[in-house]
Amino acid sequence: MLNTVPRVVVSAIQGRSGKTTATAAIIAGVVRRGLAVQAFKKGPDFIDPSWLGRVAGRPCRNLDPFLMDAATIVASFDRHTTGADVAVIEGAMGLFDGVDLAGSGSTAQLARVLGAPVILVINAARMTRSAAAVILGCREMDRELHLAGVIFNNVARPRHADMLRRAVEHYTGVRVLGTIPRKRAFDIPDRHLGLVPAWEDERLHAALEALAVEAEAHLDLDGILAVAGQASPLAVPERPLYPPPVARGDITVGFFRDRAFSFYYPENLEALEAAGARLLAIDALRDGLPPVEALYIGGGFPEVMAAELEANVSLREAVRRGVAAGLPVYAECGGLMYLGRSITWRGRTYAMSGALPFDVDLDERPRGHGYMVVEVVEENPFFPPGQLIKGHEFHHSHLTGLAAGEIRFAYRVCRGYGIDGLHDGLVYRNVLASYNHLHALATPEWAPSLVRRAAGRS
Repeated sequence: MLNTVPRVVVSAIQGRSGKTTATAAIIAGVVRRGLAVQAFKKGPDFIDPSWLGRVAGRPCRNLDPFLMDAATIVASFDRHTTGADVAVIEGAMGLFDGVDLAGSGSTAQLARVLGAPVILVINAARMTRSAAAVILGCREMDRELHLAGVIFNNVARPRHADMLRRAVEHYTGVRVLGTIPRKRAFDIPDRHLGLVPAWEDERLHAALEALAVEAEAHLDLDGILAVAGQASPLAVPERPLYPPPVARGDITVGFFRDRAFSFYYPENLEALEAAGARLLAIDALRDGLPPVEALYIGGGFPEVMAAELEANVSLREAVRRGVAAGLPVYAECGGLMYLGRSITWRGRTYAMSGALPFDVDLDERPRGHGYMVVEVVEENPFFPPGQLIKGHEFHHSHLTGLAAGEIRFAYRVCRGYGIDGLHDGLVYRNVLASYNHLHALATPEWAPSLVRRAAGRS
């Protein structure tokens, strides 16, 4: 079977060049023309996809050649482009930046896997003719890559835009597909982990209206759609995306979803449903703990919402009692923090669930940032010893007062930092809590294991 959905990868020379702005603007402009757009984000990320999905009107998906093999990437792309007129994939970091000298896991590798042309976003601040040299260098770096166009960000004035356009078209023949002005009506605010998530503050969505208007004014949307149409037909493997179910839909898995806990890959939730779970969203800021057979607590910003989490005493106590009684719980990063006794941030300490014997302090700089590889070395509720699990981490917190005699580490850290640079994955009764974020398509046995453990308690 062939997938012929038009597609384009939006990349850059380095991070903070304006990829998310350009990608969101492209999507907004195309959606305004009445076309269905499926957004994708290369690599592990929760925040940028929240904005791209909001603009597109359908969930953004992550594709990651470090976490996933090529067949899984193509199968996911095919499934999630059903009903879409065009796919727009935002890259990560620089076009050729990967985990090793060969560029493994890079945006360029993903573009080749997808047979997708690339549009390069260049931060044009204090640059004119040198932009052509940048493009020629990218072309020389990988001659198999289809570098089809360029968008300039932070353009000072029309004269600046004209100089850039003439230099690039003269020396490279690459088509200039837009210039985004330095002064613009749309800007998404930053915070310590990157952009503020789209779902956190409805007032931020005014930026999206400005985005569509600016896209029509400053981007060559016809040219961008034409580039997307140059994508190669994609051979799709005949394989299921998720393992077969292990339950019949009578197992309820609760998961925290609110302004404090929002870091969930859509595929992780879908994988639990495919395994036979019935999902129940819980607002950790307001709700109590309903009857559930298992609990999934993803990442997010519990430190930002710590006062509200502390105020929900009934949920904190119910989680503590549930853990003590053997409730299966899988928690990642922010979820790990919630399971501890307290969070200290900006000079204040807030009580958390107290289900696990540690406290959490926040640092100014990240403790762990990037891809992780962990080896399972201890018995735990969800994974067999000896298994390698790929994932990622991005946290400013560290654990203090950890009662080592009451808790075990499930993982040995092979790549990354985890809890202390050597270990990750706290195990206590039926709890596994770690800084490592996993993706269900990269670790397909995770969801069936969680549902199976939940079914054992039903």
